[in-house]
Amino acid sequence: MPRYRCLVLDHDDTAVMSTPCIHYPSFVNTLQHLRPEAKLSMEEFVKFSFDPGFEGLCYDVYGFSEEEMAFQLENWKSFVAKTVPAFHPGMAELITRFRAAGGILCVVSHAYSQTVLRDYAAAGLEAPDLVLGWELGSEKQKPHSWPLQEIMRRYDLSPGDMLVVDDLKPGFDMARAVGCDYAAALWAYENEEIRSFMKKGCGGYAFERVKQLEAFLWD
Repeated sequence: MPRYRCLVLDHDDTAVMSTPCIHYPSFVNTLQHLRPEAKLSMEEFVKFSFDPGFEGLCYDVYGFSEEEMAFQLENWKSFVAKTVPAFHPGMAELITRFRAAGGILCVVSHAYSQTVLRDYAAAGLEAPDLVLGWELGSEKQKPHSWPLQEIMRRYDLSPGDMLVVDDLKPGFDMARAVGCDYAAALWAYENEEIRSFMKKGCGGYAFERVKQLEAFLWD
């Protein structure tokens, strides 16, 4: 049996490789329309998205107006609609094994729930037991504790029954707010500065590869 009754997975970049095939190319396409003179590498995009965050990248780095922000959102949605990201190597197998062992799989994500369900179906995976996505609104999104409180309420779980797996600090803050374990998905990044921060600044566990997480779950 796995170490935890419930696995709480982030989606973008933790489960699926969305930055290389959706987030970065859609933003580059936005810049081609709004700031054609600007050049942005994927490493720079990842670093800026981490700090000062995506809104900071848009507003502070590129000075987007509200109209330009609306344009980038619609442009991003069009990329999401036409692109299905692949799961990280080993993730689909881990999810299948965990579900087969009777584990509860929940997704807490800043992606829309319908996008998460589409990606699971495209990979031939059973839908998660519960998906709590962007459409719930800011007060019910990480870093707030509401998603984990709702999962515990629905499935009669305690904090010790859950492991949150996420590639960003809001997931850690959410886990810390209820006192459950957290694992940093270091496989999401090649940037050593971000990897170092997630190792040292977010406490909990940190795994370089999905297979290491799987071994931990069944250790």
